[in-house]
Amino acid sequence: MVPMKRMNQSVKKSSGIEKQINRFAFGVATLPKSMAATSDDIVNLLRQRRIITSGQIIDSLRKHSDPAKLLDMGAKIDFHRGVLTQEIFSQLTELFPSNGQETNLTSTPKLSSSEVPTDLGRVIAPIATPEPLDLEFRNNLPDWEESDYSCHAVDAPTDITVHYDITGKSTTEGKMNDITACFSDRLNKIREMIVKNSKLPRRPTEIARLLREVHRYQGYENKAVAIGLVNEPRYTKNGHLMWSIEDETGEMNCLLTKRQGDDRDRFQEQIIEAGLMPDDVLGVSGTFSQNGDIFYVDDLHFPMKERHQKASSPFGVSVAFISDIHVGSKTFLEAQWHKMVRWFHKDPLAKTIKYLILSGDCVDGVGIYPGQDKELAIPDLFGQYSEFARLLELLPDWVECIMLPGNHDAVRPAEPQPTFEKDIQQDYNTTTFVGNPCDFSLHGVRLLSYHGKSIDDFVAGLKTVTYADPVEAMRQMLRRRHLAPQWGGKTPLSPEPEDGLVINEVPDIFVTGHVHGHACVDFKGTTLVCSSTWQDQTSYQRMLGFQPKPCMLTIVNLQSHATTSIPFV
Repeated sequence: MVPMKRMNQSVKKSSGIEKQINRFAFGVATLPKSMAATSDDIVNLLRQRRIITSGQIIDSLRKHSDPAKLLDMGAKIDFHRGVLTQEIFSQLTELFPSNGQETNLTSTPKLSSSEVPTDLGRVIAPIATPEPLDLEFRNNLPDWEESDYSCHAVDAPTDITVHYDITGKSTTEGKMNDITACFSDRLNKIREMIVKNSKLPRRPTEIARLLREVHRYQGYENKAVAIGLVNEPRYTKNGHLMWSIEDETGEMNCLLTKRQGDDRDRFQEQIIEAGLMPDDVLGVSGTFSQNGDIFYVDDLHFPMKERHQKASSPFGVSVAFISDIHVGSKTFLEAQWHKMVRWFHKDPLAKTIKYLILSGDCVDGVGIYPGQDKELAIPDLFGQYSEFARLLELLPDWVECIMLPGNHDAVRPAEPQPTFEKDIQQDYNTTTFVGNPCDFSLHGVRLLSYHGKSIDDFVAGLKTVTYADPVEAMRQMLRRRHLAPQWGGKTPLSPEPEDGLVINEVPDIFVTGHVHGHACVDFKGTTLVCSSTWQDQTSYQRMLGFQPKPCMLTIVNLQSHATTSIPFV
């Protein structure tokens, strides 16, 4: 579990992307005069200058005698970067010297929003035919109230407080005593939560003592209570739920039966319907069978509070969420990214967004799965991170980015994951790098950001959790107060002496990504955000029949806790 180091420089130099970029000087980009400009030349020239425009204007620039000098004319009308409209292009053409003399404009007309080009790109292999959206109308009063988003980002100071991040604190050697310490820490912490938050009929007793005093806890009158780790959950042939529960002193077999008639309990029916996760920590209350080999469970006790009370920021600024951008993939939706950038620069709601949370898989990575190289537009790992840094630079200066890794990123796969190496961070300016998961506060509002790899385990382990409804996995994490309870499943775990995946404090906002879905709901006082992806449907997803929900920007106000989602498909 050693963090990845920088690749051999000879590999990086072989990248086609790098070869194209290196044709231009950094700073003011120019074109070679000895050859005619290609469309790729023009695109790279515009990228260097942070300009986006339509295909028609790109073609006009390609045919121009000196495209770089033509763009230099933008200094005369205060156009340096952003959207190059047809009207601005016409002005630049008028200013371009024809006989060694430059033309002066006496005034610069103001542009209307209707003149911004719409043909900036297309969706690769669209999932479905999208309905036309009027972004100007969508982001006016029908979708959000100005009183709910009351403060501009520039009017509030930056306030980020990190409560937990494994970066620089990982001490495990992967030995048996590390694993034992990790599970002991988990059991002790969650046991305290169960005692505090659940309505136990009596104080819990050590399992070894219960087994010694079986005859005291037989019949309906004398209930016993135990708290421990779940082992081998399974169903009987009659549909009852069976498992063993273990603490530091011993282990006993538990049975939760399906009830009929007046004895039916909806909560227990939901548990039986869903199942249990291996290595869950929960409480059981009930009685022993006559021979003492089975503990009949009357009630299950989870550590989740009945209701959480949100904290609010004194500033009415907002936080936005995206995840799984997958820069470097051929299915990365770059045109939609630029559409979002344009929205950030011109929409009044965007001016309230002070923080942008990037919940992992910002790049597609290299060697993540067999045959990935055939699906990469940027085959060099560090080239992917450099390109993503360039894309973030297009956002307005008032946006503070907080970036954590995912399973596609260049960090150890075992969770909790430390943040990125310094040689990756050096390309980024206004970005705060944290580990995965990260427990932090923005202006006093508590957030828990987790990439969400363990959703794969919840889908496999619980019958009620599906990829179509990943929010249910998030609900189950909060119920259990643990992000990834199963050891040895689909999620690699690092056995730290202190279990970093325990949810020590209930967050005001809980955000995940990973599954390329999108949702924003409330659960017992916590806002659950499943961040949207910026990647189109992949070949693997198409084979599985999975439809992602791409290019949705989720926005939550830190003062009012009002939410809205902006589509860029």
